[in-house]
Amino acid sequence: MPITDLVAPEAILPALKVISKKQALQELAARAAGLTGQNERTIFEVLLQREKLGTTAVGYGVAIPHGKLPKLEKLFGLFARLERPIDFEAMDGQPVDLVFLLLAPEGAGADHLKALARIARLLRDQDVAKKLRASRDAQAIYSVLALPPASAA
Repeated sequence: MPITDLVAPEAILPALKVISKKQALQELAARAAGLTGQNERTIFEVLLQREKLGTTAVGYGVAIPHGKLPKLEKLFGLFARLERPIDFEAMDGQPVDLVFLLLAPEGAGADHLKALARIARLLRDQDVAKKLRASRDAQAIYSVLALPPASAA
């Protein structure tokens, strides 16, 4: 499943201005609500509940907040490059500046996990992360996300 099946060009935030993890989650929830028609507060609560289980920061400046929503029709992704790195309580202690929000329908099961694994693999690739950090607009970021994985090249 290509990442572009999860994230549309309009779901890319090239320079999100936030100063905390909570504010980042609020902004992502607001943007996701606008694009999915889901309730902003519900999305925010789902993300907060997931963070309480343990941080969704995966290291190397990357976080993948995610959750399941009962009324969502299909997997939904939203990518944000933060203007300034923020503390996301990552295990490696690194501040986060690349955030990929993943929302899944309640019954998504394996698809949800496969999408999470795919996103984590892509964003932990240092070349991809470097390109994403260097990209200044949504189209450039989308182009990087759309690149085929190195193993398939």
